[in-house]
Amino acid sequence: MTPDIALTLIVIVLTLTAFVREWASPDVLALSVLCLVVAVGLISPEQMISVFSNEAPLTIGALFVIGGALERSGAVDRMGKMLRDRLSGNTRIAILAFSVVSAFFSAWMNNTAIVAILLPVTLGFARSKDIAASKLLMPLSYASMIGGCSTLIGTSTNLLVNGALKDLSGVGVGPLSMFELAPVGLPMAAAVIGYLAIFGPKVIPTRSTITGSLEIDHRTTKLYHLLVGANSSIVGKKLIETELGDRDTGIHVMEIRRQGTRLMLPVSEVVIEPNDRFMVALHRRRGGAAKPAALFESIGAELLSTIQGIVSELVIREESSLVGWSLAKTDFRQRYNSVVLAVHRSGLNITSQIAELPLEAGDTLLVITARNNLETLEQTRDFVLTDTPDESPMAAAREHKPMHAKFAWIALIGVVLVAALTDFLHRMNPEIPKVPIHFAAMIGALALLWLRVMTPREAYGSIDWTVLLMLYGLLGLGMTMQATGTAVWLSKGLIGFTESFVPAHMMPIVMLWLIFLLTMVLTEMLSNNATAVMMIPIAVTLAIELGVNPRPLIIAVTLAASCAFSMPMGYQTHMMVYGPGGYRFTDFLRVGLPLNLICWIIACSLIPLFWPF
Repeated sequence: MTPDIALTLIVIVLTLTAFVREWASPDVLALSVLCLVVAVGLISPEQMISVFSNEAPLTIGALFVIGGALERSGAVDRMGKMLRDRLSGNTRIAILAFSVVSAFFSAWMNNTAIVAILLPVTLGFARSKDIAASKLLMPLSYASMIGGCSTLIGTSTNLLVNGALKDLSGVGVGPLSMFELAPVGLPMAAAVIGYLAIFGPKVIPTRSTITGSLEIDHRTTKLYHLLVGANSSIVGKKLIETELGDRDTGIHVMEIRRQGTRLMLPVSEVVIEPNDRFMVALHRRRGGAAKPAALFESIGAELLSTIQGIVSELVIREESSLVGWSLAKTDFRQRYNSVVLAVHRSGLNITSQIAELPLEAGDTLLVITARNNLETLEQTRDFVLTDTPDESPMAAAREHKPMHAKFAWIALIGVVLVAALTDFLHRMNPEIPKVPIHFAAMIGALALLWLRVMTPREAYGSIDWTVLLMLYGLLGLGMTMQATGTAVWLSKGLIGFTESFVPAHMMPIVMLWLIFLLTMVLTEMLSNNATAVMMIPIAVTLAIELGVNPRPLIIAVTLAASCAFSMPMGYQTHMMVYGPGGYRFTDFLRVGLPLNLICWIIACSLIPLFWPF
């Protein structure tokens, strides 16, 4: 072992620890690792610059824009609502239908966007048919993950692997084609969906959502606009010392306006003045809230109007600006026009001392808000909504612009066809130019901007910059493993360990099964992108050491990195459904382990048939 290899192994261990313990956000960690390997001399600054010339993040960014156009045009949403309106209350059929739709769209779009769109639709269907939401949400997440295994653009991991292969071009490894993964990805997806539809109603537990577990009797509630006159008995007093500050009787102050302007102060600091206007909710678990007429008369307040409110659940996105901050420090009530009643985390409902609780990605907030505020909450991109703002102007605008959906589909299909057909024709006749996927995707995204399907601001907002920056940092780690010889050292060690009890002619097959298993285990604890980048150099070097075709091992790593079924933190869509489904950690182990086994057996049995060693 050389000093560079030893140092690289230390960096890898630090990286694994940082990702598992979540010392910082994934993009910060990945870019820090990139700077670290340059600072300690493992790669040169020039090699660092070459990382940013990799086309994988550019491709993913352009596809985010096209996927964002499909999302904003309501293409997926309309399909989900059609299922909701036409399906019966049969749980198996519902699991099958929502899983197929989720898997199909995730083959072409970002799967987190698919789950974000279908989550409120699925919850609405479950409520209308009196089905436990937990029976449907876990399959929704699993299907969105496995559906991306069928195409090159199905997940960022597939594109990242394709980009990593560019750095290994010296060993004769070509890029992945558009549908190269389909011969194994499709059978895996069919098996996963079939298992969930057949056995899901039995093996997926019936869990209550946070609304149900806290026994919220009514999800709708009135919000009252009040005017506190000069003669009111509460004028001059601190708000928290008046009847309006009594949370025990279900009084929640949503908004305070003074002289026509919203008062952006914590409730504890507000002193009531004449002509202050309040918007309040009177809502209490299991009923028993203060009576509106009696309350308003007792404080001398005039009722101006009422609007429709809703008790809803908001799931904090991984890229949300709230992550790491408390409700108090973010001025949540003033910032989002909502009051938080409880926080659901790791299977527990937290209802006391929540103001100072640091929020985490995947937390589910039970809030009271105005129904017409749902659109504003959706636009912040801080939350995944569990209720759809059906009556919002934005939703109406989407319904009246069907051409935008058509243009978005044409752009996506055009990108896929151009990249796939030119790749096929180029292999048949090298004189025919091949259009790379990153160029086709960029043209497709620009076409949507020229057609005004999206504005530049909307396009920038649809890109998950965390993913893109993380990919650049991780590509640097993969380059380091190759440049320092760490991948060779690890591969030789793995071969030497296995040779002692495996016949030489069986080594390629055994290594295929081991590489798939190791990648699948790591991706449960790390991000799938980090796992793929670390395993690809090892897999390629392993094949070279064995003197066999590296393609089967590359395919194994690519597919296994999208098989994180057993732990909720293994994939970000799992965290999106974790709170709304009311799941526990063990629920994913119970349902996911058989799926891990199924995918392991199917993939490792089929891969050698399509990509011989």
